[in-house]
Amino acid sequence: QVRLVESGGGFVQAGGSLRLSCAASGSIFSINTMAWHRQAPGKQRELVATITSGGTTNYADSAKGRFTISRDNAKSTAHLQMNSLKPQDTAVYYCKANVVRWDHIGADYWGQGTQVTVSS
Repeated sequence: QVRLVESGGGFVQAGGSLRLSCAASGSIFSINTMAWHRQAPGKQRELVATITSGGTTNYADSAKGRFTISRDNAKSTAHLQMNSLKPQDTAVYYCKANVVRWDHIGADYWGQGTQVTVSS
């Protein structure tokens, strides 16, 4: 069993910052890519940023220059630092991790999501 728990969401004014965290726990042998996705009301879930176990990052165009993804492999955590937030960043943010369990079965796992609301 693997569990991902996000935290750090909240309400912020445009131009402000938030730092999201994702903690993985359970029968984890290793974690490959970790990612942040978001889903705004009435829209499909979209990729925001990814980070490999080696630290290679990739960002959606909407996140480039404003968001920074990071991870701590020893703690099985990932973070998303979001600066210069805009009202269009309002969404539920989800953490996703590709996890290899101790039984050597790999699968993608999702957290329950954390709400980010940016007011204009």
